[in-house]
Amino acid sequence: MKKSYFRIIRKVACFGLVAVMSASLMGCVGNSSSVGESAVSDSSVTDETTIGNETNENEEETTTEAESEFTIPEISIEAKDVPSNEGTDFVKALKLGVSLGNTFDAYSGCGYKESADLSMETVWQSAVTTREIIRSYHDAGFDTIRIPVSWHNHLVDDDYTISEKWLNRVYEVVGWALDEGMYVIINIHHDNDEGFGCFYPDSEHLEQSKHYIERIWTQLCDKFGEFDEHLIFESMNEPRLVGHNNEWWIAANDDCRDAIVCINELNQLFVDTVRASGGNNASRFLMCPGYDASPDGALNTGYVLPTDSDGLENHILVSVHAYTPYNFALEYPGTTHFDETSASSTKDINTFMNNLYVKFISKGVPVVIGEFGARGKIKPTDVPNTQDRINFAAYYVAYARACGMSCMWWDNNSFSGNGENFGLLYRVGNYIFYPEIMEAMLKYCE
Repeated sequence: MKKSYFRIIRKVACFGLVAVMSASLMGCVGNSSSVGESAVSDSSVTDETTIGNETNENEEETTTEAESEFTIPEISIEAKDVPSNEGTDFVKALKLGVSLGNTFDAYSGCGYKESADLSMETVWQSAVTTREIIRSYHDAGFDTIRIPVSWHNHLVDDDYTISEKWLNRVYEVVGWALDEGMYVIINIHHDNDEGFGCFYPDSEHLEQSKHYIERIWTQLCDKFGEFDEHLIFESMNEPRLVGHNNEWWIAANDDCRDAIVCINELNQLFVDTVRASGGNNASRFLMCPGYDASPDGALNTGYVLPTDSDGLENHILVSVHAYTPYNFALEYPGTTHFDETSASSTKDINTFMNNLYVKFISKGVPVVIGEFGARGKIKPTDVPNTQDRINFAAYYVAYARACGMSCMWWDNNSFSGNGENFGLLYRVGNYIFYPEIMEAMLKYCE
């Protein structure tokens, strides 16, 4: 086990130093807004939290170096044989990614209100995305950023025309990330609901769904087509029968079989629409999920990878989301414990990743884990389970990379209470709230 070190640089004020050390070392606060007030509201105080133990003699600030109470586990996993082709090499280059959660994917109801068009970005979290926030993600070590986008609150007519203001806002943020040299993923996110009148993967709604997918992606291809291969398109987020008994798992029934077939058709339409738009889109890397984007959604025999243009191979990536093991990563209360040396903690990760490797990666089909993470919880001893999350992050990324996959941590800017606290970058202060989780992932993402 390797001890973790980090520097905390302050211009002035011992009070501010204590605030940032509390956020970084303890990994938990009672109220996320109070961190912003104590750490960044005083204009005379500047925070810069960095991983490592390097020094800069030219800095005039007071520097305090502390030994963390946390450790980064030493993990050794034998790399599997991954065929080298354009797709698998591309996924390798993605390295470590983050999903900008609860931001452009946020929504309220199903209608369009011009007055609420741009404010939707802060409906589920409080920070307006800035160039500095994007740069902070990149500086922290993320090479890829997934920017989930919901469109149904931003359609100005019945023909699914996207609001120009909303489209330009997404374009702006995508541009910032590309300027940083990052890979960027955009998609159709929370538009999968019968009540929204957009898309729903069953035969009853198939024609409507096809029209929606084609209209949205035609507009996105036109708006973003100038960008090179650093921009990736993802057809849909977790397509599923929302509100159905089988919303989150596949059963051997007619409804699930029908949904799987419809999702295949929508994925194929997505690929055809993007390729037909020409230019850079004719060879852009695309991501296509199975039912609910779960591993089982891609592993079931009904999932069909779309057919790509003639002569274009390995440019469609299988898209998977896996908060695994569920009882630790997502379920509440579930368990707060993860031991990277114990099969009881790691077996579910090993199983789904091995299965994806056998079915896809070993045959040269690239796979991306577009969402993963472990929510913060409080252990029975009344302390945060930060060390367990560090263990999890290290093991998950290490095993994924050994199988030839890249991962995107779901960061929803949430840090307190009993909700889904997946926050990693504290966006108000632009610093990594859990530097050791970040360090653990960086250690094994190469």
